[in-house]
Amino acid sequence: MNVAVLRLCGVLLSGWLLASSSQAEPLTVATYNIENYTIADRTVEGVYRKEYPKPEADKAALRAVIRQMNADVLALQEIGGAPFLAELQRDLKHEGVDYPHAVVLEAEDKDRMIAVLSKRPLVQVVRHQDLAFKYLGGVMKVRRGLLEVRVADDKGEVAVFVVHLKSRFTERPDDPGAALQRAGEAVAVRDRVLAVFPKPDTARFLIVGDFNDGRTARPVRAMLERGETPITTWLPAADERGHVWSHFFRKDDSYSRVDHVLVSAGLLPRVLGGAGRIQDSPEVGKASDHRPVVVVLE
Repeated sequence: MNVAVLRLCGVLLSGWLLASSSQAEPLTVATYNIENYTIADRTVEGVYRKEYPKPEADKAALRAVIRQMNADVLALQEIGGAPFLAELQRDLKHEGVDYPHAVVLEAEDKDRMIAVLSKRPLVQVVRHQDLAFKYLGGVMKVRRGLLEVRVADDKGEVAVFVVHLKSRFTERPDDPGAALQRAGEAVAVRDRVLAVFPKPDTARFLIVGDFNDGRTARPVRAMLERGETPITTWLPAADERGHVWSHFFRKDDSYSRVDHVLVSAGLLPRVLGGAGRIQDSPEVGKASDHRPVVVVLE
């Protein structure tokens, strides 16, 4: 074997080892409702303002929280669309955090969308915009859709499904708290996930996002199992003080856990510590009314 061939073999081996090493690194996934990163009616410094952007101080705090998490895949809720996602992506890069891969889902809700920022290449992106369900004598679409992205790891691919279910605000007296609408959205999402992964016991996926309900509520339970078929496992999560809330409702001065990470059986053994964590820092309260939930896959 001549010198040129030996050198070529060395280069190929080095590249293979580098790729294998990078693929074997832990994968950190976070879900974060970033509270109206768009033009919206809001109260700023005690003054109610209509159609006002997210204040720059809040954006700076948000970027600080994202830097602290250092997630590989960041699932976002309440982004205003592609221009707002591009702004966040650009500002993070200026501060030393590069998310070169970005995708946003434009569905029925044109004001508050779901999106993903990723440090790793997205080997597949599917925008599920067609999800619909029966609702109070009619048919309604899942307003924010379902965003599916996939990244590669040493075992193949990990799929991340991002959701943001209907809030509890409604003007319909026949559906208090929009509970029926939210449950219908959850069932439509669940059925689509099962269409993609008909054997969830061996599949490798996460369902993450803002469910606007607690872990025992119907929307979350719908995605844990269908009949006697287990689909996912709900991950417990807490901050360093043991506090488990992820949402602060200013109007009622109340705390709740509405942001969740659900893990399929094929990924559950790889969850670091068997649980997620809730990110907490001085900037969290300024950045959003939600706290992000983070999970590390070894």
